Amino acid sequence: MSAVETRLREILRSGPVVPVYTPASVPEAVAVARALVRGGIRAIEITLRNAIALDAVRAVADEVPEALVGAGTVLTPAQLDAALAAGAMFLVSPGSTTALLDAARATAAPLLPGTANASDIMRSLEAGFATLKFFPAEAIGGAAALGSYAAPLAQAMFCPTGGITPQSAPAYLALPNVLCVGGSWLTPKAALAAQDWSQVETLARAATALART
Repeated sequence: MSAVETRLREILRSGPVVPVYTPASVPEAVAVARALVRGGIRAIEITLRNAIALDAVRAVADEVPEALVGAGTVLTPAQLDAALAAGAMFLVSPGSTTALLDAARATAAPLLPGTANASDIMRSLEAGFATLKFFPAEAIGGAAALGSYAAPLAQAMFCPTGGITPQSAPAYLALPNVLCVGGSWLTPKAALAAQDWSQVETLARAATALART
């Protein structure tokens, strides 16, 4: 396994849950990152779904050094380059294309490409990527489906994301081929709107306990 992939797995193993978060503003992103870190969650996926997302990645990288900030919804090589330039420590895509995988290899970028079935996983492994996203997890069979890949595709390790809740997360975390899960429940919209960073911290603390259940 390459040094890049080893580092990616270290980041993903830093906690049982990687929050999937779309920032409304740069100050909000910094406050959320600080609250998550206080609660014991260091790896954070900031999705590139709006115009301020890259600025949010940059601000978190600069102002919250304890955080392991990543960029999600990376769809193109240009977005990959921009996210790396902003300070992203890892990258997440909902799927994978030849162009994106080639760009990640060329730049030694820590990319977590999305997969949804055995063929996706096999293509990713052939391309040199063995640390993968399983998406959208709940909609494509959940923990039972992902667990069925553990024996025939044992070299692949996953971060399942998509519809996972605190109630369903333990079933994924118990699988031998799961490093962590991705979830949006740590940053609920109501808490963000109210700037209730203590609630985000509390949810983060509860999420860290999932590893011990």
